[in-house]
Amino acid sequence: MPTFRYRALDRAGAQVSGRIEATAREGALSALRKSGLKPIEVVELTGKAARGARRKGADSKVRRLATNFFAELGVLLQAGLPLDRALGIAVDNVHDPLLRPRLGEVLSAVREGAPLSAALDAQGGVFPALAPALAEAGEANGQLGQAMARLAQMLEQADEQRRMIASAMTYPIALTAIALGVIALMLLFVVPQFEPLFASAPPGKLPAASLAVMGLSRFVREQGLILLAVIAGGVFAARQMLAQPGTRATLDRTVLDVPQLGTLVRNIETVRFARTLGALIDGGVPLPAALVLARRTIANRFMNKGVGEVADLVRQGGGLAAPLAERKVLGPMALSFIRTGEETSQLGPMLGRLATVLDRDVKVRLERAIAIATPAIVVSLGVMVAAMVASIMAAILGFNDLAVAQ
Repeated sequence: MPTFRYRALDRAGAQVSGRIEATAREGALSALRKSGLKPIEVVELTGKAARGARRKGADSKVRRLATNFFAELGVLLQAGLPLDRALGIAVDNVHDPLLRPRLGEVLSAVREGAPLSAALDAQGGVFPALAPALAEAGEANGQLGQAMARLAQMLEQADEQRRMIASAMTYPIALTAIALGVIALMLLFVVPQFEPLFASAPPGKLPAASLAVMGLSRFVREQGLILLAVIAGGVFAARQMLAQPGTRATLDRTVLDVPQLGTLVRNIETVRFARTLGALIDGGVPLPAALVLARRTIANRFMNKGVGEVADLVRQGGGLAAPLAERKVLGPMALSFIRTGEETSQLGPMLGRLATVLDRDVKVRLERAIAIATPAIVVSLGVMVAAMVASIMAAILGFNDLAVAQ
């Protein structure tokens, strides 16, 4: 999603600046006006500036500290402290050199009369886009402390999902790296030790497997740098292709059709979407605005586009479950939960339950995938190493038989 840099005037007439994400410049202007700001300048960031702005909000340490900050702020507000006093205490407990100045700006803006939602939104991509929305909803219904506590809980659940996925992928990736390392060592250092032994063998007397292994070893040693350059070039070209919106959208659509993997990816995206949308609705955010915000949590381009189209229909007065089903954005279980929530006017709670159910399903699928992948990688490594050893031993035995016969 594009990132825009803006300068605007707050309700007190003071000039503020920051960054904001929106689908287009008009959307950024609309979001700023809804936050009580009068835009002066809105410019789309491109290239390195845009990537840098997105990285600021994506850093895991900043996310963790922001989650703790909102949790503490929610506790202080629910204890009855005034907003400026609660903010001051929460800011004093943050010592990160990157986040603390931004929180100080938020505190200053609130003390000058700006609402918390506008002060958070003025910081651009530093805080999640959900923070200003939930803050605004809490300010509207007088439950700001509860809104901040809900925000912290939601951010913690999102971080927990990220940690779970990262932990699940670490072991198979490590095993794969070890397997490739062992094979490389065999080809670079072990197999060459036997080449002088076989150099005097008559043509056609060595097994084909032995010749293949020694040829592969020779190729890796002589053309290894070229091979690495080709691999690096391929990776770079693939990244450049994936950076193109059309290519990425096609790949994301294809991934969803892959058996097992597509279901896992769809469920992961649905958990984030449902949890965010449910929290926003429970916090009092209108459904059209909540859909626009929840859409930002979906990384899959195909699903993201579908939810954007549904948001436009909902804004025009349509329902939610039917257009989602038409665009095949979510799975049957998710559509069932959403349909039930619409019929019973309990959409927020049903989305929360859906996120809980699918989160459990994601954990089961990841555990199952690891249980299959781990022995598969180990067995594959064993087979490849055994094949190399067997080819060498076959050559040695054949060479010995030849020497005895002579």
